[in-house]
Amino acid sequence: MTTRSSWWRTAVVWVFAAVAAVAPAGAARAADGGTAPPPMTDGFGLTQVGAPEGNATTFHLTVRTPEVAGEQHIKIILPSSYHDNPSRRYPVLYFLHGSPDDPIQQTYPALSMSDRMITVIPDGGPRGWYANWLNQKTKAGAQNWENFHLKQVIPFIDANLRTIPTKKARAIAGVSMGGFGAFHYAQVRPDLFSQTASLSGDIDLSVRSMDLRLAVVATLIDAQGAFCASASGVCDPKDSPYKPAVDSDAAFGSPYPVFNADRRWNEVDPSQHMDTLAKAGVGVSVYVGDGGGSPLDLEFWVSGAAKNVKERMDALGMPYYYVNYGDGSGWGTRCDGKHNGGCWEEDLRDLIPRLEASFAS
Repeated sequence: MTTRSSWWRTAVVWVFAAVAAVAPAGAARAADGGTAPPPMTDGFGLTQVGAPEGNATTFHLTVRTPEVAGEQHIKIILPSSYHDNPSRRYPVLYFLHGSPDDPIQQTYPALSMSDRMITVIPDGGPRGWYANWLNQKTKAGAQNWENFHLKQVIPFIDANLRTIPTKKARAIAGVSMGGFGAFHYAQVRPDLFSQTASLSGDIDLSVRSMDLRLAVVATLIDAQGAFCASASGVCDPKDSPYKPAVDSDAAFGSPYPVFNADRRWNEVDPSQHMDTLAKAGVGVSVYVGDGGGSPLDLEFWVSGAAKNVKERMDALGMPYYYVNYGDGSGWGTRCDGKHNGGCWEEDLRDLIPRLEASFAS
């Protein structure tokens, strides 16, 4: 039997692997002559801090909201044709980043390849986990990420940009922590999204994936900073993105299945609610590698989560799109099968044309 202490040690390794893996995948689209981003009007609880930064088609906002402490970024990528035809409306892909990343760092070339849809990348925080935390009184302050995204960002985007504000014309996808968020949000609000996709996502947080539960906990308690502080020369604990440390139960309660203490984990666990997507007719895509077969790479563990979700979908008899690219040798030129941006770029190059076709059908 695996001991709690060994879970802890392994969770620390996973956090390091995730941090090292989330490197930008490439440069964003070049500036288009210095033209300014379109003006955006405050609303739905969002207040902009300063003006949008970027150019007419690729820019980001900084916003404040009472739902989440601090300032948050929202990156927007418009089709190159957006300003040419003022009467045309577009479907929207909401793309959720991983931990401990930021929307501005989502520079995958594939995200700028579509001229047929808008892409919106909202801030999820270094370890927000795309959920409303159970404990709102930690040192981290308000952490209502689900409210921020579903009740504020989506209507804000529909009010300010020429979107097609329907379920049919809205998709949500994400990498790693964002893969969890994409499935979770599609399950919470299946009326909002016609497609959802997980790219190396933490999509099984059931007791079967105690490894991933404890990886989540490691981000909450700042295991990286604690490890650095106790291991001279390894890294600087001040640089940890998971500060301030909060209680291990802050987001979802106790991860341990004792006296139903893990009830909230089961409520948000995507693997246990795939029937919601099936009943609502939401298209599901899963992309995953094998991490080179190494348990030191986070992909090794999320591949198990993906397998569990696939088994659940098979049991339900629901349709889905599933790619296990293994070591990445047959998955483009950038992917090595591990938990990194090279593989996610290849995933996006496969996913985006499929989303475009779905929107157009």
